[in-house]
Amino acid sequence: MLILAFKLFLTPLLIVSVTLAGRRWGTAVSGLLIGLPLVSAPISFIIALEHGTLFASRAAIGNLVGEISSVLFCLVYILLAPRFSWRICSLSAVATFFVATALLNCFSWQLWPSFCIEISLIAVCALLLKPYPIPQRGHIAPRWDLPARIITATLLTVTLTTIADRLGPQLSGMISPFPAFSMIFAAFTHSQQGGKSAANLLRGVIIGSGGYSAFFLLIGALLPALGIPLSYLLAALAAISVGALTFYRTRKRP
Repeated sequence: MLILAFKLFLTPLLIVSVTLAGRRWGTAVSGLLIGLPLVSAPISFIIALEHGTLFASRAAIGNLVGEISSVLFCLVYILLAPRFSWRICSLSAVATFFVATALLNCFSWQLWPSFCIEISLIAVCALLLKPYPIPQRGHIAPRWDLPARIITATLLTVTLTTIADRLGPQLSGMISPFPAFSMIFAAFTHSQQGGKSAANLLRGVIIGSGGYSAFFLLIGALLPALGIPLSYLLAALAAISVGALTFYRTRKRP
């Protein structure tokens, strides 16, 4: 019952927090927050409770590899956003995620190679993708905006944790970074504020993914030895620290 409550209430809380932060400070801040493991971390914690530390540790490697697919999702959406509708961008990006995941799942991955490849991809995208200069404008979201985000993300979280035992540790870890937050926020931003705003948001997601990488590196390395409480505490602190540093350096740029 406690785990079910965790699934049902934590994800809506995170969705509300990121949405309100975005409305207050803009899409770039939303992107940085979405880049953190807001969905994958709760899923990993639940998997550890339900399936054990060894399974969750192996799944953390899948999380790192799966984030490669998530970054490619963002990259495809960013490249298409200035010229196409949110529907075409979303479908193309989702297809990219699943094709990349299928290809990556053909290999057996280890922790440090997965981490190094992911960090390298994030760094290259951050250097090559430049933000669009868009003036901040006031925007009133429709009433259905926030409930739609909450329902979609919560259903995804519950579904992924339910089928984790059928997928195995690597594939369940690779699927859990499915960019639900990114897709939801990008599509809503695109339809309401334009493709360039959505591209800026997803660029923030890519940059903010460093916190995600730090989280699952520590989970994969520490969980079997230190157990659930200490491992997740240290991983959360690492993710928050990297996210805060990224936010500070991003805000300092002219």
